[in-house]
Amino acid sequence: MTDPVVDKIQRNPKYALLKHKRNRLGITLTILMLVVYYGYIALIAFDKSFLAQPIGAGVTSLGIPIGMAVIIFTIVITGIYVRRANGEFDALTKDILKDATK
Repeated sequence: MTDPVVDKIQRNPKYALLKHKRNRLGITLTILMLVVYYGYIALIAFDKSFLAQPIGAGVTSLGIPIGMAVIIFTIVITGIYVRRANGEFDALTKDILKDATK
Protein backbone atom coordinates (compact mmCIF):
# COMPACT_ATOMS: atom_id res chain seq x y z
CA MET A 1 0.00 0.00 0.00
CA THR A 2 1.35 3.33 -1.01
CA ASP A 3 -0.04 6.80 -0.60
CA PRO A 4 -0.94 8.45 -3.93
CA VAL A 5 0.48 11.77 -2.74
CA VAL A 6 3.81 10.11 -1.96
CA ASP A 7 3.82 8.54 -5.42
CA LYS A 8 3.14 11.94 -7.05
CA ILE A 9 5.99 13.49 -5.07
CA GLN A 10 8.44 10.75 -5.97
CA ARG A 11 7.58 11.00 -9.68
CA ASN A 12 7.96 14.79 -9.71
CA PRO A 13 11.15 15.89 -11.56
CA LYS A 14 11.57 18.72 -9.05
CA TYR A 15 11.84 16.09 -6.30
CA ALA A 16 14.67 14.37 -8.16
CA LEU A 17 16.36 17.76 -8.60
CA LEU A 18 15.94 18.53 -4.89
CA LYS A 19 17.44 15.19 -3.88
CA HIS A 20 20.35 15.64 -6.29
CA LYS A 21 21.17 19.19 -5.15
CA ARG A 22 20.79 18.38 -1.45
CA ASN A 23 22.92 15.24 -1.67
CA ARG A 24 25.62 16.95 -3.74
CA LEU A 25 25.86 19.84 -1.28
CA GLY A 26 25.87 17.50 1.72
CA ILE A 27 28.60 15.30 0.27
CA THR A 28 30.71 18.29 -0.78
CA LEU A 29 30.51 19.93 2.63
CA THR A 30 31.16 16.62 4.38
CA ILE A 31 34.29 15.99 2.32
CA LEU A 32 35.53 19.53 3.00
CA MET A 33 34.94 19.10 6.73
CA LEU A 34 36.71 15.75 6.81
CA VAL A 35 39.71 17.14 4.93
CA VAL A 36 40.00 20.14 7.25
CA TYR A 37 39.46 18.19 10.48
CA TYR A 38 41.62 15.20 9.66
CA GLY A 39 44.23 17.49 8.12
CA TYR A 40 44.50 19.26 11.46
CA ILE A 41 44.65 15.95 13.32
CA ALA A 42 47.35 14.76 10.90
CA LEU A 43 49.36 17.91 11.61
CA ILE A 44 49.08 17.19 15.32
CA ALA A 45 50.20 13.61 14.78
CA PHE A 46 52.97 14.07 12.23
CA ASP A 47 54.28 17.65 12.46
CA LYS A 48 54.13 18.78 16.06
CA SER A 49 57.10 21.09 15.57
CA PHE A 50 55.17 23.10 12.96
CA LEU A 51 52.21 23.60 15.28
CA ALA A 52 54.49 24.36 18.24
CA GLN A 53 56.08 27.38 16.55
CA PRO A 54 55.45 30.45 18.69
CA ILE A 55 53.61 33.42 17.21
CA GLY A 56 55.60 36.58 17.81
CA ALA A 57 57.23 36.99 21.20
CA GLY A 58 54.30 35.47 23.11
CA VAL A 59 53.61 31.96 24.31
CA THR A 60 50.80 31.23 21.86
CA SER A 61 51.77 28.61 19.33
CA LEU A 62 50.66 28.34 15.71
CA GLY A 63 48.40 25.40 16.58
CA ILE A 64 45.96 27.58 18.52
CA PRO A 65 44.82 29.83 15.64
CA ILE A 66 44.77 26.88 13.25
CA GLY A 67 42.54 24.97 15.69
CA MET A 68 40.30 28.01 16.01
CA ALA A 69 40.14 28.21 12.21
CA VAL A 70 38.88 24.61 12.12
CA ILE A 71 36.08 25.55 14.52
CA ILE A 72 35.21 28.69 12.53
CA PHE A 73 35.25 26.67 9.30
CA THR A 74 32.71 24.29 10.84
CA ILE A 75 30.42 27.19 11.72
CA VAL A 76 30.78 28.68 8.22
CA ILE A 77 29.92 25.48 6.36
CA THR A 78 26.96 24.92 8.68
CA GLY A 79 25.78 28.42 7.80
CA ILE A 80 26.20 27.66 4.10
CA TYR A 81 24.05 24.56 4.41
CA VAL A 82 21.38 26.32 6.47
CA ARG A 83 21.21 29.22 4.00
CA ARG A 84 20.76 26.88 1.03
CA ALA A 85 18.28 24.71 2.94
CA ASN A 86 16.16 27.69 4.03
CA GLY A 87 16.27 29.31 0.62
CA GLU A 88 16.62 27.10 -2.41
CA PHE A 89 15.66 23.75 -0.86
CA ASP A 90 12.59 25.08 0.95
CA ALA A 91 11.37 26.81 -2.22
CA LEU A 92 11.72 23.56 -4.17
CA THR A 93 9.92 21.66 -1.41
CA LYS A 94 7.00 24.11 -1.50
CA ASP A 95 6.76 23.75 -5.27
CA ILE A 96 6.80 19.96 -4.99
CA LEU A 97 4.08 19.95 -2.33
CA LYS A 98 1.98 22.40 -4.34
CA ASP A 99 2.24 20.15 -7.41
CA ALA A 100 1.44 17.03 -5.35
CA THR A 101 -1.72 18.44 -3.80
CA LYS A 102 -3.27 19.57 -7.11
